Amino acid sequence: MSRDGGGLHTRVKTARGRTPQSTRWLERQLNDPYVKRAKAEGYRSRAAYKLIELDERFTILRGSRRVVDLGIAPGGWTQVVRKKCPKAAVVGIDLLPVDPIDGVTIFQMDFMDDAAPAMLIEAMGGAPDLVISDMAANTVGHPQTDALRTMGLVEAAAEFAIDVLEKGGTFVAKVFAGGADSAFVARMKRNFATVKHAKPPASRKGSSEWYMVAQGFKGRAADQPS
Repeated sequence: MSRDGGGLHTRVKTARGRTPQSTRWLERQLNDPYVKRAKAEGYRSRAAYKLIELDERFTILRGSRRVVDLGIAPGGWTQVVRKKCPKAAVVGIDLLPVDPIDGVTIFQMDFMDDAAPAMLIEAMGGAPDLVISDMAANTVGHPQTDALRTMGLVEAAAEFAIDVLEKGGTFVAKVFAGGADSAFVARMKRNFATVKHAKPPASRKGSSEWYMVAQGFKGRAADQPS
């Protein structure tokens, strides 16, 4: 490992057993200001700042009383929710194990499991007013396939949100640029007063990820094609 530019940039030498791709990833992590800031401020991932920046723009978290974090691992988004909404009931769900977070109920299961909605609502004591999702499908290295796989998760998360949100609620999810088809966007607009897309500064410039912010849930009766 070496430094150039007067000690401002950390360069990683390719070690035995480490691929060039993993070397680039490690170098990027070591030089990423959001990674350093997350460590300093106690967040589990740099992704925490994506939610912070989305909240600064769209006022997502203010007044939230019951929150579901779909795909909670490793927990950065939920840490932000707990910090900004300390009185809210927060539940998270993920296929992966997640270290405990004070004041949060975490389920290790598939959010698409038929039993999941009732379990989450019972844990919160009522329907959520905010559903957040930073999920992305495991990548296979083919951009179009990766985008389609992630959009499948987004559509499943939206289905979940439409099924459980209380009227007036908000849904936030990671999407990919150009990944949402017109039928899906039309459905979201039928169900929410506003549907906007944003790329927060914490989202890496080279990434195709964007975020959908759907606010003002109209209620399940609105989910009918016009």
